[in-house]
Amino acid sequence: MNAQPASQDMDQWLNNKLDELLPSKLEEIDAAKTPSMAIIATKGTLDWAYPPFILASTASALGWDTSIFFTFYGLLLLKKEIPSEVSPLGNPAMPMKMPFGPKWFQDFNWPMPNLLMAAVPGFEKVATGLMKKTFKSKGVASVEELRELCLEADVKMVACQMTVDVFGFDQSEFIPEVTDYVGATYFLPVAQKSDVCLFI
Repeated sequence: MNAQPASQDMDQWLNNKLDELLPSKLEEIDAAKTPSMAIIATKGTLDWAYPPFILASTASALGWDTSIFFTFYGLLLLKKEIPSEVSPLGNPAMPMKMPFGPKWFQDFNWPMPNLLMAAVPGFEKVATGLMKKTFKSKGVASVEELRELCLEADVKMVACQMTVDVFGFDQSEFIPEVTDYVGATYFLPVAQKSDVCLFI
């Protein structure tokens, strides 16, 4: 007859103990967990080459487990020589500033109409050269240097096998540090389990 109240008391005591101990234990587990980030890099132009490498190197410096999945034009960022250029054409938000001359000249925003950019041969080469020179003068690392920083920080770089096949690339064209040539079915679970997932 007394067994039931004793059992209820024990259940109540256990529930109270769990309520008391569980939150601190969960906080302890959460604090011990290494954050992770997965980036899907899809673009290979110079202006789009910076974000995945900057974000990955920063996350890795903070101690995060970081992976980048390079697919479609983003795959070009894994080539031994990065062929990235920038095109202001169709990118009205891109500021066109000069990396040389007096301060007032450098601070001036040069509006470049699309018609001019489309009509002038070699405009992309000029824009690419100006952007690289601007980054250098501001002390920003090159894309190659940022990629090297990522490799030194153990950022996992994964190539999309389907893109390699579609574009007819050979694995010898890519940096030797890339050892995983996989499909989306491999990378999606990595992205699903990561704390932060970015599509660039």
